[in-house]
Amino acid sequence: MYGPRRIAYSMDMASGGASGAIGARHRTLRELVCAEIRHLILSGQLAPGSRLVEDRLAVRLAVSRNPVREALHALAAEGLVEVFPRRGAVVAMLSNAEADELFDVRTALEGLAASLAARRSSEARAPLRAILDRAREATEAGRLDELAALNSSFHAAIVQLSGNAYLAMVTTPVLQRAEWMYRQSVEARAPHSWAEHLSLMEAIAGGDERGAEATAVAHVAAARASFRAQGATRPV
Repeated sequence: MYGPRRIAYSMDMASGGASGAIGARHRTLRELVCAEIRHLILSGQLAPGSRLVEDRLAVRLAVSRNPVREALHALAAEGLVEVFPRRGAVVAMLSNAEADELFDVRTALEGLAASLAARRSSEARAPLRAILDRAREATEAGRLDELAALNSSFHAAIVQLSGNAYLAMVTTPVLQRAEWMYRQSVEARAPHSWAEHLSLMEAIAGGDERGAEATAVAHVAAARASFRAQGATRPV
């Protein structure tokens, strides 16, 4: 269970965990608070639709209200928070239309990443297999929170293997949002997603560019169907 802790550690934006990166240590307090609240949202510790009370968050994070208020407005610009006049802020809920837009983008980006990674197939099997082994252990132990983070790590590793810096640049925020969505349907999705990941790894490691792209596209389609089946979005 998440307990109060001071904002003394910088957050890794891609993974939502603590980072020792030198550059991250120079973030402003507002940026650190923003990263921490983002992590709480993406990790599911602050559920969609829950109220974000500035005073409570300030106490929880051991900071004043000002950086919390600034962070909430920054997160509203990212679409993770909704701010209403006289009602305050709440964790955003994706509409069906917004979810479909995200899955459309994932289809394009993840298909491309898989295809490019397959061109460098000799580098692919070891890092992807390591993540899949950890995911199998987490699945067997029922550690669902860990699975969501590993899901993001797996897809981030494919993007890294693609060797395309611009793809990595545009994919990182998409993977953050995808992890948020994955957490909302992880119980139903987990048993299937890792079997699909195994097929995707085999296609990439085998150097099958078209097969890897097709497998990635099918994987996103299955994730879309599972998310919609869980009723995790709100109607428009």
